[in-house]
Amino acid sequence: MNALAPYKRLTIKIGSALLVDRSGLRSAWLADLAADIAELQAKGAEIVIVSSGAIALGRGLLGLQAPVLTLEQSQAAASAGQIALSQAWAEALGRHGIVTGQILITPNITEERRYYLNARTTIATLLSLGAVPIINENDSVATAEIRYGDNDRLSARVATMIEAECLVLLSDVDGLYSAPPAKDPGATHLPVVPSITPAIEAMAGGAASHLSRGGMTTKVEAGKIATLAGTAMIIAKGTEPHPLRALAEGGRHTLFQPVQSRAQARKRWIMGTLQVAGTLQVDAGAARALRTGKSLLPIGVIQVFGAFERGDAIAVTGPDGAEIARGLVGLDSDEARLVMGKRSDTVVELLGAGNRAELVHRDNLVLVGAKEEADHELS
Repeated sequence: MNALAPYKRLTIKIGSALLVDRSGLRSAWLADLAADIAELQAKGAEIVIVSSGAIALGRGLLGLQAPVLTLEQSQAAASAGQIALSQAWAEALGRHGIVTGQILITPNITEERRYYLNARTTIATLLSLGAVPIINENDSVATAEIRYGDNDRLSARVATMIEAECLVLLSDVDGLYSAPPAKDPGATHLPVVPSITPAIEAMAGGAASHLSRGGMTTKVEAGKIATLAGTAMIIAKGTEPHPLRALAEGGRHTLFQPVQSRAQARKRWIMGTLQVAGTLQVDAGAARALRTGKSLLPIGVIQVFGAFERGDAIAVTGPDGAEIARGLVGLDSDEARLVMGKRSDTVVELLGAGNRAELVHRDNLVLVGAKEEADHELS
């Protein structure tokens, strides 16, 4: 069974130990992986790569042999290694006519709304142009201690940010076992994990190599982030040639099933966990349009209340003041006041061609009552 067939948008995380060994970059393995990525892209898949390996490459370039590096040494290694890592990806995918884009982020970028929106827009634009974004944590300027497993969790945050349908963690193991197989020869492989329970978490072990910053514990933590947001996750062995092709041909892996759909997760997030920063009051025509699944256009807005920035959560009320929807606004409050009641072509003239005509896009808008419907669907 092709484990990747159901998914169009994939985030693939590559561990350091897969890309780098004690002699340096595993160029032949990377070439095989690039061929796999090209095959998936040719079939219509969108691929985002979260690649570890900068520190591991930088160790060799700078001659750092200590098993444990200081923070300053890790930052220096990341700085030197990131150049080599980006070049390696660009060359490997370039052989298949694929352009790569480098994005260095830290977990806070996926948690602070304005940075989140900017990063998501950049990644979405690269994908729309047929490029493959290569994402790594910006370790060279990290202010906190660099810890094992950051890129596992980071890849889950990236996957949910771009609404990937599946996160694939390529590792040195072929999935989750009932106990660490290196310690327990009788451990059994789990092909499917319907939900991450305390018992599942107890099965995880620690990091196995000084070149690798993650262990099964961080992979299960990544699974919690991904599956709760409606993204499936696969842990698969990546050490052999053509690891993605192996998955497509039925290779052994563990599938962590999402606990809800991405649409349901997004509805719950917007309706239940975001603090409202302002209110847009709309006329009766706009209220009817929203109830039929349309975006909120400036022409239908009659009042703007509060001070908010692009990406903030806002309430939408009808002519009588009753809340009818909630969403993520596409303009800040000053811009919203400038364009309210105006036609879309006028909005472009006022704000410039680079701005969307919608105040709230339908993908970022939830009708009041939608959360309860989603809860009922899951019960």
